[in-house]
Amino acid sequence: MTGPSRILIVEDEPLIAMMLEDFLDLLGKRVAGTAETVEDALALVAEGDVDAAILDVNLRGGQKSWPIADALAEQGIPFLFATGGTQDSIAPEHQNRPTLSKPFTMDGVTRALDGLA
Repeated sequence: MTGPSRILIVEDEPLIAMMLEDFLDLLGKRVAGTAETVEDALALVAEGDVDAAILDVNLRGGQKSWPIADALAEQGIPFLFATGGTQDSIAPEHQNRPTLSKPFTMDGVTRALDGLA
């Protein structure tokens, strides 16, 4: 498998985050951090050591992951959106970014991360 090796997970559902962590471990990737909120994710992005990110579109409290996407884009860090919705649910300025549809599969995560290379 090619692609980035240190992946930031932004997911507000703990079981889904743990599943993604397990998938990444099986794929030989390292979790660069896991965040449930925009603020926590932005702090991890600012710390560095992130090669790519998986961003849940809808976070707790009605938060959207757009500020995280903006910060990653500014730094040239590739990312994809994880969503149970459609491409139309993505902010217009990020609709060209790849998406990973829920529910996740190992093959889907593999293809999505390979596409970020």
